[in-house]
Parts: sequence; C-alpha cells; structure tokens
Amino acid sequence: MNIDLQAREIQPLRQTFAHVAKYIGGDKTASRYQEATLGAQPAVNFHYRPTWDPQHELFDASRSRIELADWYVLKDPRQFYYASWTMTRARQQDSIESNFQFVDQRGMVDKIPDDVRRLALKVLMPLRHAAWGANMNNASICAYGYGTAFTAPAMFHAMDNLGAAQYLTRLGLTLGEPAVLDAGKRDWLDGAAWQLLRRAVEDSFVLSDPFELFVAQNLVLDGLLYPLVYGSFVDDHVALKGGTAVAMLTAFMPEWHDESARWVDAVVKAAAAESAANRTLLSQWAQAWTERAAAALAPVAELALGGAGAAALDDARTTLADRCRKSGIGA
Repeated sequence: MNIDLQAREIQPLRQTFAHVAKYIGGDKTASRYQEATLGAQPAVNFHYRPTWDPQHELFDASRSRIELADWYVLKDPRQFYYASWTMTRARQQDSIESNFQFVDQRGMVDKIPDDVRRLALKVLMPLRHAAWGANMNNASICAYGYGTAFTAPAMFHAMDNLGAAQYLTRLGLTLGEPAVLDAGKRDWLDGAAWQLLRRAVEDSFVLSDPFELFVAQNLVLDGLLYPLVYGSFVDDHVALKGGTAVAMLTAFMPEWHDESARWVDAVVKAAAAESAANRTLLSQWAQAWTERAAAALAPVAELALGGAGAAALDDARTTLADRCRKSGIGA
C-alpha cells in the first residue's frame, strides 16, 4: 500500500473578528494585542444604571472630562495583553529571584554597613504603602475608565504595583526582622517626613475622574518618586556606600518604571493630540499635581539624601517636565 501525503493550504474565510477589522482597516491579520483590545469595551445593552451613580451608565466615557472620538487611540506601545504581560513579568521574576539567590549565597547583606542598612529600611519600608495606594488607584482607573485600550493596561499596572510592594516587603525581611515592616507602617502613619505624601496618596483615592487619577498617580507621583528613590537614593547613594545588595534586590522597580513610562507617555500624548481642550486640561492636572507631589516628596528626599535631597528632587522634576513636554502638555 502506498500512502501519498500532500500539504494543502487552507485559506481562512476571514483574517480576524469583524469588530476588530473595522479598527484596523479591513480584513487583515490582526495581532493578538489587537484582538484582545480593539472593540472589546461593552457599549450597549446595559440593563440598568448603577444605583450608586445613576447619572452614568455602567461603562460611561463621560465620567472623565477628557473627550475622545475613539478611546482606542490610547494604545499601549508595549502591546500588552494578558499573555504578553504575564510572560514579561515572569522573565523579570526569574531575574529578581536570581538576584535574591546571588545576594544570599554570597552573604552580601552582612557586608552592608549598619548605617546604610538602617537608612535603606527607613526610606524604603514606608513605600510599601505608597505602592499599595498606586495599586488601588489603577484598579479604580480600570473600574471607572472607558475603553479597553485604557483600562486593561491600568489593571496590569495595578498588579505591578502590588508586586513592587511585595518586593519591598521581601527586601525588608532580607535586611532585617519582621519588626521593620511594622516600623515602616508606623512611619507611614505618623512619621513627620511621610505625612504630606500620605495625604496626597489618600486624597487621590477620592478623585472621580479616572483620567485625572491616571495623570496624578502614573504620570506625576510615580514620575517623581521612582527617579528620586530608586535612582538618586538607591543607585547613586546606597549602592555607592556598600549597599549594592539593596540595588540588586530592588532592580525591578526602575526597570519597570522605565518600561511603563512608555505607556503612560503614549496615553497622555494621544489624549493631548485630540484637542486643545484636552491639552489644557491635562496640563492643568499635571501642573497642580506636580506642585503637590514635589512638596510631598521634599521631606522624603531630605530624609533619604540629606542636603543633596533638594537637588535630586529637582532633577526628577526636570525629567518629568521633559516627559510632559514631549507628550504635548505643560507641567
């Protein structure tokens, strides 16, 4: 018996879903990101308005003062959907696990000078709570924002901030005893250096406009805090004084911030390009929150860097202003 095997090409009847095709300009092959994002926002057939907010539909673009003809213009340049996001974070998790193993095997924590270790814990442990606040805010953006291109990455961002808080917790347990976590919580609640920042974070919880919350948390607060703490303090101060282990164990944070800033800036740029009204509103939000965040971080900068803190905060503010300018808004 002879078996003749032949390859046959089967042409699909269509290349993607109809609701995706109308966004990419015809029946073309769509990426996984496009199929997971475009046209996925529920827009019709809602059964009732929420009893706690009868002025709006369950999903309602009018919750924000930002107006967009198409909310899918807020695309993520990283092309993150659930699978690509989890695979990226899994690789980063493997890298951080290797860092923790490297630090432990070589006894690097024991080589950190006591004063450097105490200062690192004093500055970094309260930030567990700031990261939790960022988690809450991005969950709120996901809940009340509009358009899958805007809300889905916000949920990923929320979980990333939870991961940052967990890495800080693990760092505290590596450098000290569980009591350092309680000390960090007490500092966050009562320490003089932290109260302006805590109040800014807690006030952001009640912002009703999801886009203003996006600007306040993801653009401004994170845009000042991460370069100040993980750049000027950890990399440029602690690491140079014998705290290389601290820089290795927090390596995720600056890497993540640089990556996520691409998404944040792309969202702001797309919204600002839509209209002069959007640009004005975004600029007002960025300017107001930059002033408040800079004032809130000034005591933290002094706690971390002493007399050099003000200059480090100014550098972070300059970097943020450059990002805003490139995105088409003022700050």
